[in-house]
Amino acid sequence: MLRRQTPEEKQVTLVTSLAAGCRDGDTTGHSGAYALSRRELSIWAWIGVGALAIAGLFAILLAASRLPGAERIAHWPFGFFGKALVIHVIFSLVIWLLAMFAMLASSATASMAEGSARAASFGPIGQGLVALSFPLLFSPAFAESSTSELTNYIPLIKHPAYDAGLVLLALGVLMPVVRMLLNVVRPRQALSSGEFAIAAAGFIYVVALVCFAVAAVQLHRANLMDIAREYLFWGGGHLLQFVYVAMLIFIWSTFGRAIFGEKAACGGVARIGAAILAVAALTGPVFFLVFDAFSVPLHEAFRLLQFTLAIPALLMATRLVAVALAHLSRWPWRQPEFVTLAISLALYGVGGMMGILISGSDTRTPAHYHAMVTAVSVACMGFMLTRGFEMIGRRAISDAMIRFIVLCYGGGQLFASVGLYLAGGYGAQRKTTVAAAPLLDGAVVGMYLHGIGALFAVIGGALFVVVAIRALWRADDSVRRNLAASRS
Repeated sequence: MLRRQTPEEKQVTLVTSLAAGCRDGDTTGHSGAYALSRRELSIWAWIGVGALAIAGLFAILLAASRLPGAERIAHWPFGFFGKALVIHVIFSLVIWLLAMFAMLASSATASMAEGSARAASFGPIGQGLVALSFPLLFSPAFAESSTSELTNYIPLIKHPAYDAGLVLLALGVLMPVVRMLLNVVRPRQALSSGEFAIAAAGFIYVVALVCFAVAAVQLHRANLMDIAREYLFWGGGHLLQFVYVAMLIFIWSTFGRAIFGEKAACGGVARIGAAILAVAALTGPVFFLVFDAFSVPLHEAFRLLQFTLAIPALLMATRLVAVALAHLSRWPWRQPEFVTLAISLALYGVGGMMGILISGSDTRTPAHYHAMVTAVSVACMGFMLTRGFEMIGRRAISDAMIRFIVLCYGGGQLFASVGLYLAGGYGAQRKTTVAAAPLLDGAVVGMYLHGIGALFAVIGGALFVVVAIRALWRADDSVRRNLAASRS
């Protein structure tokens, strides 16, 4: 008698099936369904990598606009530096991470539905909406009438097209999330810990959108939409960080299993951590009911809620470190999953300590945030280069190159964050250029560290985009051939 697979084993089987998809020449409908799933995952990967490519392009334009004599070579729109900075941030952080989240939600749906998902068309519809948002988000940077605003979490360009782009982006990511949540409620075997974590992230994403909507209604009623955009993104922006941490828990758990075996998968810890995040996120809409709109207590409630993030991350990190210490003599430094996990844990730990020690408003605040978000971003990069490309049928590059990219990007961001924190300790102000005010010697040293680290991070990010595009192109050729075979 065959033993029934556990949820964790079934999830691994699903990933293996997606990676193998039709390689044995099978042309059954089941094989075709896997090929279709791989195709959707591939498109989400294209969206995420494309967002990073656009962010890199605007980083180059941002630097070029500051070169002496650049105004004689090309016409730069009014305030282009600030607007290019907004585009760089929105594409390199927000869209990249949300695209990875949508990819994980699509993978979880395929696992839950076992080839027959409810609302299957929601995925392609969401991809279309996100693709439409791209030109709406970056084109306002070239408009003379638009202005930039470096609001927390989601920076802004004040222009109707940019607003429409944000709405399309939010709705586009919502579509695969709704589809996933519809398939969660189907009567079936219990969710694996990975499915549970991504489903919790989807639930939190919906709650974040509710907070955005409530804030927008309050601003509209008070006729403050044009002058108080920081309030619009404050509450929901905090909850997006809960989504990112749920993703981080999933990736950490997945890598723990890959490195140290099933006992290190931390399935129970992942479930507890994801549940804590989901319950804590529910307090977001409650804050809008309990506290007056635009009030200091409301602002502080969301700020203090952020400390809840430390609990699930610390639980997972503690478990992983304990397992790693038990295998101290056998750390697999040549394994890209291990290097990714180590860098991600280091970034999150350093960023968390920075957050605890912050006082005042200077570059220590972005140092903390960059370290925390980069912990998620580098985990997503490592996941994409290993498990992600396996799911769509292509191992991207050699393990050595993956390790180099992760170390270059993650290590560079670690140095950059430490430099920013040091500069902030000597009074360097956030959201200003270095030339805006004289810096003390300690701040100068910090900014040099930041610059050197940022350079390595840019090199690592550029390499990731290049190898990812190359791997995606080859994987898409394989998917197209398999789809053609399944239909013949």
